[in-house]
Amino acid sequence: MSTMIIGVDLATAHFELAVADAQFQIQQRKRLSRSQFTQFCRELPPSLILMEACSSAHYWARTLQAGGHQVRLLPAQYVRAYVRRNKTDAADAAALIEATRCCELRPVPVKSVDQQSVLQLHRLREQYKNTRNARLNLLRAALRELGMLVPRGLRRGISALHAAVHEASSALPAKLTTIYVHVLEEVEQLQQDMVGVETALRELTRQDRIVRDLMTICGVGPLIATALRATVGEIERFPSGRHLACWLGLTAREYSTGGRHRLGRISRRGDLYVRTLLVNGARSALLAANRFSTPGGRRPLDRLRLWAVDIQHRRGLNKATVALANKLARIIWATWRYQRPFDGNWPGSTAACD
Repeated sequence: MSTMIIGVDLATAHFELAVADAQFQIQQRKRLSRSQFTQFCRELPPSLILMEACSSAHYWARTLQAGGHQVRLLPAQYVRAYVRRNKTDAADAAALIEATRCCELRPVPVKSVDQQSVLQLHRLREQYKNTRNARLNLLRAALRELGMLVPRGLRRGISALHAAVHEASSALPAKLTTIYVHVLEEVEQLQQDMVGVETALRELTRQDRIVRDLMTICGVGPLIATALRATVGEIERFPSGRHLACWLGLTAREYSTGGRHRLGRISRRGDLYVRTLLVNGARSALLAANRFSTPGGRRPLDRLRLWAVDIQHRRGLNKATVALANKLARIIWATWRYQRPFDGNWPGSTAACD
């Protein structure tokens, strides 16, 4: 272990530092500006530097690692339990030193610039989508007040809105027509911006074999593959597919005591965005499997889709969707870990996902 252990409470302008020795005893406290912190780390011998995995933490971790330091990013929600008495910057820095003594507290891997670039594109696309949906909901509610009903759904809704706004016989007041036309143009521009972000994601990951392999899994498209690739980083840190599914919050929440074991709904821990993408991908795959399973289906179903359809018949659509999302997480682990394309009829698929 390094002779010096430094807990750093990151902020925008000023950083709070707690300097401890190898026995985790705090010897010194400092409050430094951004430039002073940079100079302090340059003059510092190789040390163990602790930070919460929060905003700008990955940038500082890469910078400090390049300077020869060992950096450990700790999950902020677990460090909170080690804060004593009142919450202050000094208490947060000291809590980092106390938390790192826990061997079961796993550090957060430091993300590269490429990983953060992909995730920032995902966040930008999500902002475009939320703004688009807000505009559509506003127009839908406004037209309902005037007696015009707009059907649900993106494509049908946009078509109906265009028809309602541009028809000469529309009951829409003339003063509002120009404004609503402008809102529809904004919606179309947001749609184009989303397509542009998706194109940029494909360009960034075009040469990534892992992304290509993940996209061979049913229900996994470019968004899920690139988001998982950037969020997870190295799949080797998960011993099995069940660990990955648990990390994503797709496993049952347990409440057991006195020898009685109770399993409830999924824990919903982990990355909300990635879990939402997986659930939506599973729902899309399940709906497609239902279409294929009809007498006029275009192709036979593989073992995975047959399993999902059977779960739906026994437990309902929503539970089958979450169960398939859990299964997809485990299949993603196996596909990524063994670097092979997905085969829904492979006899060892279930064992490999465990």
